[in-house]
Amino acid sequence: MIEIAPSILSADFAYLGEAIHAVEPETSWIHVDVMDGHFVPNLTIGPPVVASIRRHTKSFLDCHLMITDPWDYLSDFAKAGADSVSFHFEVGRTTELINMTRDLGMKVGMAVNPDAKFDDYAQFIAQVDMLLVMSVFPGFAGQSFIASVLEPLRRARQLIDSQGAQTLLQIDGGISLDTIGESSRAGAEIFVAGSAVFGNPDPAMAVRGLKAAALSALREHG
Repeated sequence: MIEIAPSILSADFAYLGEAIHAVEPETSWIHVDVMDGHFVPNLTIGPPVVASIRRHTKSFLDCHLMITDPWDYLSDFAKAGADSVSFHFEVGRTTELINMTRDLGMKVGMAVNPDAKFDDYAQFIAQVDMLLVMSVFPGFAGQSFIASVLEPLRRARQLIDSQGAQTLLQIDGGISLDTIGESSRAGAEIFVAGSAVFGNPDPAMAVRGLKAAALSALREHG
C-alpha cells in the first residue's frame, strides 16, 4: 500500500472544502493536524472542524492529535467522524489510549517524535493500526526533513514484517519529491504531505507525482 495523505494544515482554511475536493481524485486519505498550544507551540483545529469536514467528504480522516491529554477528547473526535486518531507516545498511558480508541470504533495510530527511542515504543507497534514516525518536530508546517528517522523507520518495518503484523507505517514532516523516495525505501507506506501538495498550483498533480515517486523508489529497492 502506498498512499499520500495531504495535510490540510497547509491548505487555505477559508477554502478547506475546495482544497479537499481538489485532491480527492488522487487519494482517499486526508490528514488533520490537531495542536493544542501546549504539547506543541501552535494552536489549530478541533472536533467541530473535523465534523464540518466529515459532512463534505467520504475520505479517510486521519487525525493527528498533537495534544497533551488526548484521552479527554477521543470521544469528541469519534463523534465528529474521525476514522483514525494518532496520539503521541510521549504523553504516556499508551495501552489505555489504544483500548479507548478501539472501543470508540476508530483506527489506532501512535505517533513518535524524531528523538523517541525505538526500544521504548517498539512493544506497542504490533498493537496499533498505524505507527506515525515524525520526520520533523511537530508544531509547524514547512520544516525540513530529519533524515535520522529513517533508521527507526527501517527497524519498525523489519519488526512489523517479522511479526506478521498489519501495522501501517506513516511518515510526516518535510515530505517532498526530494525525500519521499528514501522514506519509501525505508518502509513507509503512508506519506503526509502539506506544503508539497497545497503549495502547488495543482494539488492533485502534486499528489500524483509524490505517489509515483514513492512507487518508483519502492520498485527500484526491490
